[in-house]
Amino acid sequence: MKGSHQQSSVLSALSKEHLVPLASIDDIRADYSGKNKPFIRYLVEDKNFDGKKIAKILSNKFGYPYIQLVNFDTTLVPEGIRNEKLINKHNALPLFLRGKVLFVAMSDPTNLDALEEIQFNTGFSTELILTDEFGLQACIEKVLEDESDALDITDIDAEELSGLEVQEEKKDDDAGSGKDDAPIVVFINKILLDAIKKGASDLHFEPYEKSFRIRFRIDGILSEIARPPVSLSSRMAARLKVMSKLDIAERRVPQDGRIKLALSKKKSIDFRVSTLPTMWGEKVVMRILDSSSAMLGIDMLGYEPEQKKIYTEALDQPQGMILVTGPTGSGKTVSLYTGLNILNTQERNISTAEDPVEINLEGINQVQINNRAGLTFPSALRSFLRQDPDIVMVGEIRDLETAEIAIKAAQTGHLVLSTLHTNSASETLTRLLNMGVPSYNVASSVSIIIAQRLARRLCPQCKIHEELSTVQLAEQGFPDDKLSEIKLFKAVGCEQCTGGYKGRVGIYEVIKISPKISSIIMEGGNSLDIAKQCQIEGYNNLRQSGLIKAMNGMTSLEEINRVTST
Repeated sequence: MKGSHQQSSVLSALSKEHLVPLASIDDIRADYSGKNKPFIRYLVEDKNFDGKKIAKILSNKFGYPYIQLVNFDTTLVPEGIRNEKLINKHNALPLFLRGKVLFVAMSDPTNLDALEEIQFNTGFSTELILTDEFGLQACIEKVLEDESDALDITDIDAEELSGLEVQEEKKDDDAGSGKDDAPIVVFINKILLDAIKKGASDLHFEPYEKSFRIRFRIDGILSEIARPPVSLSSRMAARLKVMSKLDIAERRVPQDGRIKLALSKKKSIDFRVSTLPTMWGEKVVMRILDSSSAMLGIDMLGYEPEQKKIYTEALDQPQGMILVTGPTGSGKTVSLYTGLNILNTQERNISTAEDPVEINLEGINQVQINNRAGLTFPSALRSFLRQDPDIVMVGEIRDLETAEIAIKAAQTGHLVLSTLHTNSASETLTRLLNMGVPSYNVASSVSIIIAQRLARRLCPQCKIHEELSTVQLAEQGFPDDKLSEIKLFKAVGCEQCTGGYKGRVGIYEVIKISPKISSIIMEGGNSLDIAKQCQIEGYNNLRQSGLIKAMNGMTSLEEINRVTST
């Protein structure tokens, strides 16, 4: 009976969208009876229905995000929790972990038994992502082919860790390479593994006069995780520099490098490493370059429906400029890479200029900026325009020369994506004007602007209601017509989270440059004039978008106050 009810739910949704004729529902159910295959696969293989249309319809019906797996990097699939029996039984594939939440791809949103059994077997909370049947099958086959190389990161022993790409270690008292330094090697390996397991984005190794601390940045917040003896700080810095292929004898100037940590034949993690001479030794900061973030799909980033529509429509245009703005660590790169993944098809030539290239994307020509060698953003852009491009991504517009070339590309039949460091969408336009870009060029080339922040997501296991009066809610900026209906939550903290939060969600201001906004730019209006017009046209600013996230229970008002202005 349960399976029959699930089939009815699916067929009802497809019938309402005219994909399945109402008169055919009983015939389909009768014909499926006795078939030894999942129902969605039966519809696609036996009835020749369009799998992508089915997935999109069911995504809208049941409210689950939709993702295409055509370009998904299967090495991101958690290797230690792959279970061939469960995958084949439920036609469900664990895709990636976010903190302690496991995202599972399925083509049938009614098969909730699959999520429960996967959660029971893995110990992780599960979230469903819808995908089309053919894409799911291709991805499952590829993952299971690589299963012989699987390795569970939770079972890795730091002493046995191998695959670090290191240069030949030099003879130096502080090199961290001799027999006496074996404990340091093991300790650093353990620190790197702990950072990956805990979902940290950055690691800080900080020497002081009488102390030495190591901190992780988790969900945007730094927290101390260890205080090794201060006498070991130079040896740890030397070991990290050896692993990063940096000059261990040079301690007077900053250096930048990378580490590739191979967890198995198919799985590796990249770290970007930066050293900085300080009063008491070299501070080392490592950024974990998480390629899974680029594969999330736009539905996973936190855009409101209207905001997502504006972004995807701009991506569909053959020309124009999409600008993403926000402070460092606000998720700009993920937003750009998500757009590039949507655009990354065989028919398009895509080139990017980045400083640095953080995540490698198959099928996209990525250029690492090297100012010392003369490979600057402007020179890279000029070369791109001679390479028959369709889409160009500029890591950051920092000066007038870069801005002028990017705008020229947007005006001559190319789609250009880039970032700026400003606080809001309206300030982005005036920033371009202040750089010296003529107002008519700004008005005619920029298509949309996305300003964004990242807020910590409340832990669903321990969050509790927060009681505020209607007066307090109104003071915070909540809509007057919804004050009596608003239910807010606040952080508590439990074993499953960090201080009541687990993961992050994006908060966005997405502005489409309308004729009226273009007129304000042409007339020399300032950012306040532009922001006022954006409100008139119904675009939510960052604060308003954040309050929506709080009303939906995704985050707390305290967190919104932290990341946006009141």
